[in-house]
Amino acid sequence: MQLTSTISLLSCAKTHYYHCFNYRISGLLLSASTFNKTMVITATATSTSCSTSDNNNHCRDRGGAYTTLSERVTFEREIKKSKFIAIAGPISSEQAAHSFLSQVRDTRATHNCWAYKIGDQYRCSDDGEPSGTAGKPIYSAIVSSGIDRIMVVVIRYFGGIKLGTGGLVRAYGGVASECLRNAPTCLVKSKIRFGVEVSFELLGILYHQLQRFQAEEVKQDYETGKDGTTMVTFKVDFDRVKSLEDAIKATCGRDTVFFKR
Repeated sequence: MQLTSTISLLSCAKTHYYHCFNYRISGLLLSASTFNKTMVITATATSTSCSTSDNNNHCRDRGGAYTTLSERVTFEREIKKSKFIAIAGPISSEQAAHSFLSQVRDTRATHNCWAYKIGDQYRCSDDGEPSGTAGKPIYSAIVSSGIDRIMVVVIRYFGGIKLGTGGLVRAYGGVASECLRNAPTCLVKSKIRFGVEVSFELLGILYHQLQRFQAEEVKQDYETGKDGTTMVTFKVDFDRVKSLEDAIKATCGRDTVFFKR
């Protein structure tokens, strides 16, 4: 498995959808705006959407959202004639971590120490350094950063001066922390798929609300609804579900029924 250097969060949906009702809405599938140094992107990506920002308001992998790196980053520092190079990148699985390590490790280096975190799953390695002086400090730096689903590899070229246990912990942990400090991050939100049954005369109102809340993969099914009604299914960011439901009920009727999937 080859890990690309940047995380791809704008993947195409593999399932073919069709619309029986020829109603098109521009801007549902993709919207992007850029201002100052902050970029916001909304797009379908394996039931997630992504917002990237250079600030560090990181979210844990809870409540349907997590923050990861949007690209590979590198940081280099020399400490007592030893060169330390930290390389961090996004990963999605243990296999991706192995692939990332094989790509960035340098067999000519003295040590290739690393750690990764994927939700509650994590691993680390001292790669020949004294136990607990390299892998764990790197992992602690990851946890402190609030960034998830990433791997950090710190490569050391020994310069002839021993750093001691405390010096190694500070060196590996410090280089990893600096590498992640100003790294570009990506907030990934899970999407909730659900549907609503409405009468034909309310379709325009419903689609207006779906556009307001940037719903995606809107699909209409005439066969599911009762006479004079149609079922409309769609995806929306998990944190917009309640507001969208309230808006639809306010405009389409309080007795509107939603079907979560």
